[in-house]
Amino acid sequence: MKPPEINNAWKGAAACRSCGIRHLVLFADLREEDFDQFHSPIEEIHFDAGGQLYGLDDPADAVYTIRQGLVKLVQYQPDGAQRIVRLVRLGGVAGLEALLRPTYEHMAIALQPVEVCRIPVSEVRRLQATNPRVHYKLMEKWHEALTTADGFLTGLSTGSARQRLARLLLLLSEEKPEEPIRLFTREDLGSMLAVTLETASRTISDFKRLGALHETSPNRMICDRDKLSAIATAA
Repeated sequence: MKPPEINNAWKGAAACRSCGIRHLVLFADLREEDFDQFHSPIEEIHFDAGGQLYGLDDPADAVYTIRQGLVKLVQYQPDGAQRIVRLVRLGGVAGLEALLRPTYEHMAIALQPVEVCRIPVSEVRRLQATNPRVHYKLMEKWHEALTTADGFLTGLSTGSARQRLARLLLLLSEEKPEEPIRLFTREDLGSMLAVTLETASRTISDFKRLGALHETSPNRMICDRDKLSAIATAA
């Protein structure tokens, strides 16, 4: 497909050049001439909350840069219980294992309405081979994913239920602390924090009474980060 046809079929290079979060994402270090190397379409896709980007053991043929929203990466325990192993936020990349493995290692599901750029593995591999900056950025993203996973498991699996929930809310509100966050289902909260649905609901109600959370509309909350920090670090 010729470049003009590509640009007619997808927003492609033009969208990447003008991307509002380009400094955060996989192609942050590409130069103007690098965009002419793209041969396959990069799709901009919207998923509603609950939508599945890809499934466990699906053919791994693309990586996904998160432009908006929040994605959970899910594994299943031997007893069938769901375990959320990582959250992928604005600027993060889901599905990096596609560069090494034939199938995905997790199920990726939108926790909130999500916008992603779906980047074919063939494009990433080709750029990786011809562009050292892309290779370096990939290594950065991989390290970031591992660090996030370690922090996620440590911060959200230790301490009391109140401390774990406070840490999660601080994580969700750190990018735009003055704006309300969209709180996802109690089931997801329970899975992330390893608490029962009842405990998650009761703790949220308690945070509202304390003024640590202010509900602006159903499931949309403004976080009082000072109060949440005090809860998260309480002895």
